[in-house]
Amino acid sequence: MDQASPFSSIMIVGAGAWGTALANLVARNGVDTILWAREADVVCAIQQERENSIFLPGVALDARLRATADLSAARDVDAILLVVPAQYNRAIFGELRHFAKETTPIALCAKGIETDSGLLMTEVLAEVWPEARPAVLSGPSFAIDVARGLPTAVTLACGDPALGERWMASLRAPCFRPYLSGDLIGAELGGAVKNVLAIAAGVAEGRGFGESARAALIARGFAEFQRLGVALGADAQTLAGLSGLGDLILTASSEKSRNMSLGVALGRGQSLGEIMSDRDTVAEGVATAPAIVQLAEKAGVEMPICMAVASLVSGEKSADELIAALLSRPLKSAEN
Repeated sequence: MDQASPFSSIMIVGAGAWGTALANLVARNGVDTILWAREADVVCAIQQERENSIFLPGVALDARLRATADLSAARDVDAILLVVPAQYNRAIFGELRHFAKETTPIALCAKGIETDSGLLMTEVLAEVWPEARPAVLSGPSFAIDVARGLPTAVTLACGDPALGERWMASLRAPCFRPYLSGDLIGAELGGAVKNVLAIAAGVAEGRGFGESARAALIARGFAEFQRLGVALGADAQTLAGLSGLGDLILTASSEKSRNMSLGVALGRGQSLGEIMSDRDTVAEGVATAPAIVQLAEKAGVEMPICMAVASLVSGEKSADELIAALLSRPLKSAEN
């Protein structure tokens, strides 16, 4: 079988750290690359200094990467990588649809669930732009690691194998290895739930509970995630792979993770308002936690750790109250 050819041109929508790292990766593969940013100063820095000094400082950007603040540039590209926070996806889908080709391939990179509707990003896309052809890029990947060319492996989920191969050809690099899957639900769900569980792991770290407690949280959190994923039709193999367990291990084990570092701050007694006021980036788990709880309730799945995080970020209960509640739960067999 002949190897698929990469897309000739790709637009990356969202110039945060991850969007910039992906744009640089694509540009280095020889693809005509446009990086869209809403912020004029980000566009200016990329165009003039060849660096996103605001969101990805210290990384030299490929000369083939062009920055723009004009979404109409989408009309001239073969495919789109959407790398904006989950809660903004619906609005961006509506804007992009006015400019892009009707059946444009779109790889979704946001790791979250729409709070108001409880929908995954592929479901939001299907409502707003049903003709678009979705894929999902997810997995254990810090932007700075990818930007520095450190070894990284991710999942690229796509319902159309041929289209998936074109995405693979456009994204693969010596130190960036995508694995193709047909399970969009599993890939999306893993990216969303791990952010919520990472907050819980951060709280344990912030309270000084030690590494044994964090390991237990990761393991029991993964059990919750598996129950929900299977109930929603995801493949158990996907859940145990890069975009599920792999991403959870990374995000719940390093304070480079926005979600874990937020949990650490909460565990040390800071309020959510104080933490968010000092940040320029989004911790997706804050908005995703209540949506995960709603999904679990509809599916009849018990997710006590995710429920605890939802109660914590809403201000309903304190960290100490939730920790005490989790530790006093009835003992169960290891299979439950």
